[in-house]
Amino acid sequence: MPQQHRPDAGPPGDPEATSATRPSPQGPSLMARALRLLAQREHARLELERKLQRHVQEGEDLGAVLDQLEAKGFIQPERVAQSVLYRRAPKLGSQRVLHELRQKGLDETIIRDAAEELRASEHQRAWAVWQRKFGQVASTPQERAKHMRFLASRGFAADVVSKVVRGIAPEET
Repeated sequence: MPQQHRPDAGPPGDPEATSATRPSPQGPSLMARALRLLAQREHARLELERKLQRHVQEGEDLGAVLDQLEAKGFIQPERVAQSVLYRRAPKLGSQRVLHELRQKGLDETIIRDAAEELRASEHQRAWAVWQRKFGQVASTPQERAKHMRFLASRGFAADVVSKVVRGIAPEET
């Protein structure tokens, strides 16, 4: 298909006219990209490193950019953990949430603290998820297995899944 000429672009083949419409080959700086990502949600250092690695140009130091962001308080592992807990814990079990925290490269002490916090509310969260999806105790073994698979796939512990599927509410434990 032949390329159409835009009237505001100057004469066809004019390099100055077409360069104004193209983004620069370098794109935004690493710092600008990192700040844009951090503006969207909290990111751990390892996460940012993974996302920005492909944008590193010759002469740029990704480690220095991340160090600078950390020094200014833009990257805080505790905030990342709290953000994940706030967003994901109401829908997922402890195992899945802790796996996400590990994938983000957070320190093991932060993950241990999060695990304690999650363990305290595991049954209550599983009950709420189960109530939204099913709302009543299964009447057949097939339904019961379906309920169990549903909760297990969301990372809830087996003992909690068993209690919830049997209809044992959190207040009764």
